[in-house]
Amino acid sequence: MTLDAPPRPAIAAGPRITVSRGLITITVAVVALFVASALIGPTSVSRGALLGMLPFAAVLAIAAIGQTLVVQQGGIDLSVAGAVSLAVVISTHVADGDDSRVPQALGLGLVVAVLAGMGNGFLVGRLGLNPIVATLGVNALLYAGVLGISGGSPRRTTDLLRSVAGGVTLGIPNSVYVAFLVVLVATVAMKLTAAGRRFEAIGANPAAAFATALPVTRHRMSAYVWAQVLYWLAGVLLAGIIAQPTAFQGDAYLLPSVAAVVLGGTSLLGGRGYPVATAVAALFLSQLDQFVLALGVSFAIRTLVEAAALTVGVALYTVNWRALRDRFTRRTPAPSPAT
Repeated sequence: MTLDAPPRPAIAAGPRITVSRGLITITVAVVALFVASALIGPTSVSRGALLGMLPFAAVLAIAAIGQTLVVQQGGIDLSVAGAVSLAVVISTHVADGDDSRVPQALGLGLVVAVLAGMGNGFLVGRLGLNPIVATLGVNALLYAGVLGISGGSPRRTTDLLRSVAGGVTLGIPNSVYVAFLVVLVATVAMKLTAAGRRFEAIGANPAAAFATALPVTRHRMSAYVWAQVLYWLAGVLLAGIIAQPTAFQGDAYLLPSVAAVVLGGTSLLGGRGYPVATAVAALFLSQLDQFVLALGVSFAIRTLVEAAALTVGVALYTVNWRALRDRFTRRTPAPSPAT
């Protein structure tokens, strides 16, 4: 007679970070792009070119992760251009070349970013305005601040910002380390915490989340606030990377920030987000711009290439290709012979 072993207690499966389809796709695209760059435009993958490209890729990655948070809640933030530009202007004009005034400039910029995020969140989350209309309005207010502070004229950055944000450590730009930290924190917070899983659940199905008493409005508002904080960080880095940034430096980040989100596999309808894939997509877009620039094409062509990349990303992740293929390959059954 044998005694049965006592049953083992069930171990609850903890949260896991899985490799998304978007990450696989964009990683393959990045590898293919670098191979093509090495074969067709080798100057775009030289050491100097890469050191010049990576800081801007890091800035785009940070801004795109902020955009990802908003898109996860079913919205879109068109105030990214004004937010980045205002962060650049405050960082350079308030500091005015004095390193001792840099903390004051950074603190003021962060406060303005939080207020702008609260404004976006209130208009979209509380008043229910269309995100495009609401964020465009806030973007206009941010640009009013840009013109009010700078008058449209650029100013040189401080030595402190240039050495920290624009410096290089161990052969890698410092901005890349900052972007890596942002990606790491965003991924852990989103995938390994209960708050992050609630955030994704609310974005995927707001009606069901509201029915289960989850704070839908608060999460939507927080998405816009955190997005503005990341735009501010991107602007601060940009103010240190460029010796004399323009007052409209953020204009170049509106379309690419949305394109990086889409190419990273995050649905424009909301739900799950992929910060790592978004960051890789930012690298793809930055290197694509570098590659096209090495070919000597005009700025208009470069803009069309970015738009084409966005179109491909939307088509890749939103079109039901299997159903489309079945529709065109479906054969009409032959009529049975008359009896």
